[in-house]
Amino acid sequence: MKLPLLTLALALAAGVSIFGFTRNRASAGDAKSPEGTTPTPDGTPKNGIEKVVKTDAEWRQQLDAMQYRVLRKAGTEPAFTGKTWNNHEHGVYRCAGCGLELFSSETKFESGTGWPSFWAPIEPNHVEVHSDRSFGMVRNEVVCARCGGHLGHVFDDGPKPTGLRYCMNSAALDFVASEKKENEKK
Repeated sequence: MKLPLLTLALALAAGVSIFGFTRNRASAGDAKSPEGTTPTPDGTPKNGIEKVVKTDAEWRQQLDAMQYRVLRKAGTEPAFTGKTWNNHEHGVYRCAGCGLELFSSETKFESGTGWPSFWAPIEPNHVEVHSDRSFGMVRNEVVCARCGGHLGHVFDDGPKPTGLRYCMNSAALDFVASEKKENEKK
């Protein structure tokens, strides 16, 4: 009985519910440009990542229902339900929206929250962090630097060396197993 209560408490502390609420949010390319993406005089983004901009209809066609709800509407999948929260294979986690490499299995750790957690992204400029004031809290939302898709949130209760916990939604990530590690198993 303690585990379900702990899970509920963690989910509520993270500002989500077991039902995976979403908040209304504009698609990348709508409204204003994300922080750090204002083009330089030569037209390239400041973070060096070329943007992917699609219409809402194009995103709906490309993504399954959960991916769309998480990536485009800043939703959250229920804890302990995503395809990669308990993945222990070696490889890379890419954005399910645009394929940008975001996290490595080398920085993944067991947070006990029910979502895949990492202590650092593959490259700092592959993710952007924005203030999220939804649900009456202040959190740091993590989005894909290429397509602006909502990935999850980052907290300062992670392990060394960064002390950060990038708490991501499995629906926002596609896992690609490392060929080298897979070949070593054979």
